[in-house]
Amino acid sequence: MKEVVVISGKGGTGKTTITAALAYHLQDRCIVADCDVDAADMHLIFSNKTVESRKFYSGKEAVINRELCKNCGICQEKCRFDAIKSLSNYKKVDPFACEGCGLCYHLCPYGAIGMVDRYVGDFFISDIRTNTKMAHAKLLPGGENSGKLVVEVKNEAKRLATELNKEYVIVDGSPGIGCPVIASLSGTDLALLVTEPTMSAMHDLKRVVELLQKFQIPTACIINKSDLNKEILVELREFLKKNDILLLTEFNYNRNFIYAVKSGQAINEYDPFYTKETIADVWDKLEIMLKK
Repeated sequence: MKEVVVISGKGGTGKTTITAALAYHLQDRCIVADCDVDAADMHLIFSNKTVESRKFYSGKEAVINRELCKNCGICQEKCRFDAIKSLSNYKKVDPFACEGCGLCYHLCPYGAIGMVDRYVGDFFISDIRTNTKMAHAKLLPGGENSGKLVVEVKNEAKRLATELNKEYVIVDGSPGIGCPVIASLSGTDLALLVTEPTMSAMHDLKRVVELLQKFQIPTACIINKSDLNKEILVELREFLKKNDILLLTEFNYNRNFIYAVKSGQAINEYDPFYTKETIADVWDKLEIMLKK
């Protein structure tokens, strides 16, 4: 079983669109993993039927027992995150402000504060219409430790691939170079970059390439909306060549990419005449890289 992670230095380059296109091309040969847990959207393209779900807990948060609280104010005075609020005759913790440090727990003279596991998101396994399964998750607003949730999604996707004898795991990673991206890339066989010829995309592409080089991960690239800026396009091509990154293909700006997402379809499903053969060719090149 081989794993391909699709990432981008910035959001909006078409990363999820390309991931969905590859997954649609492979059909039941792959397991899909949506590791963009902060803004999961792969389920919008693949009509999914949830077959398993569970809550995800990570870190701790303080909870005050109203019956034991004497409203002394020590916890509120010492909390550097201003997470403890005064009510009529007791204190209450603001879960969005609480960092789970435990200082209030140790300082409370009445034992009124406890530290509990923090509920930060939900994990799902779903059946999707390409006759395979998808592992995905949703991080709650203000939820932390998204990297751990990404690891949960990836581990489940690999387990499903092994259990169901699938050849590939296709992963939709997060944009940027932060913790979720590093978690997405951990243990992968190949990284596929999706970028565009804009100044911000060029800047962020350089950062993510530096990250990939540190991990020594084989890398290929697709340039989306390649007709946006011809000068930056030339710069992009030169940068990829200089860093020995295979440029698989380029797509000009096309509104059908937008219409495909709005219709809940992969681009090679919505507009097969424009993209089907190109996506098939992209995958053939990726497969050659995976076999090296």
